[in-house]
Amino acid sequence: MMMLHCGGRAVEFPELEAVPLPEETNTYIPVPFGDLVKNTREAADDLLKDHTFNSAQYALAGKDQKMFAILQYNSDNEEMGYAIGIRSSYDKSMTNGFCIGAKVFVCDNMAFTGDVTYMRKHTKNVWNDLEEKLVTTIYSSRNKFKNILHDRKVMGERIVGTDQGYEFMGKLVGNEILKPRQMTVAMKCWKTPPYEEFGPRNMWSLYNACTEALKSTPPNKILEQHINLHNYATA
Repeated sequence: MMMLHCGGRAVEFPELEAVPLPEETNTYIPVPFGDLVKNTREAADDLLKDHTFNSAQYALAGKDQKMFAILQYNSDNEEMGYAIGIRSSYDKSMTNGFCIGAKVFVCDNMAFTGDVTYMRKHTKNVWNDLEEKLVTTIYSSRNKFKNILHDRKVMGERIVGTDQGYEFMGKLVGNEILKPRQMTVAMKCWKTPPYEEFGPRNMWSLYNACTEALKSTPPNKILEQHINLHNYATA
């Protein structure tokens, strides 16, 4: 998920690549936005043999000095997508970073997370470290991704009646995982699923109705609430 609410704007790759590179200093090594995205894509394409590239989102913020990107991959054997979030800056306001997993959250307020996250300052040997850590981060995230796929399978096998779903949402409100207004959204998605794959009456469909409602959560709380929901749904 990419959220732009602090002045960021969606762009196409050529515009991202065209942002002028600042000068290198003794303590600051700039990493070209375009090269960072292309190198990440090449490494992911090579390492994720069982996945195919699906789409990309790019954004610039802070007078085009901050860059954010999400690369989305799909697999014929997995119902859940796999994403890589990327960030960098030319104004020294934030480190280079990757976040990788079934769900990633990238926001122009610099909130940045996934199943596995790695950050690296713009200092000596930054390119070598980024390339090495990208490989290890992808491998590490694959193990966590398998756990998430297992949870998805278990939730899909857990039958939940319509009224049981409403009871579950009420407990989420009581445990401050959903706000009352968010419960209204979740109830609507549970009663009339926006996507065909969430039609079956099981915990997976209910879980996704609730994640749809969580989209209105403030950026600084959204990851925490997603984790709380996941833990509650898989308990």
